[in-house]
Amino acid sequence: MTSHSPERATLKYDRRVTSVGALLDEFVSAGVLIFFGVGAPEELAEFSVIHEGAPLREPVEPGDVVTVAGSRYTVLAVGEVANSNLANLGHLVLKANGQTSVEMPGDVCVEELPFPSIDVGATFTIETGRR
Repeated sequence: MTSHSPERATLKYDRRVTSVGALLDEFVSAGVLIFFGVGAPEELAEFSVIHEGAPLREPVEPGDVVTVAGSRYTVLAVGEVANSNLANLGHLVLKANGQTSVEMPGDVCVEELPFPSIDVGATFTIETGRR
């Protein structure tokens, strides 16, 4: 008998937004949301959500749930370098394209739903999907 409860999700990542790039809305309208940890180069920060880095507790996997500013998205595919990018740089590329395979090795594909407006102080989390 295991202690894993099907009702309980495990929090893998939990961060608060510290700044939002001036060009972010252009990417969001195309269904792409890019996160970087504090200290990202300015040319990347201008189209990204910047947050304080945090340890990635467990790898992101299909079936996990990403919550951004209160909106939830199920992860459908994870590129081969997405977890190391998130763990090392706080870098995450979310694509709301509904695809079950990635185009680029750093992509994380989620359901094809619109991304919310993101402001400083908003949170984003990644947790295990309810199994």
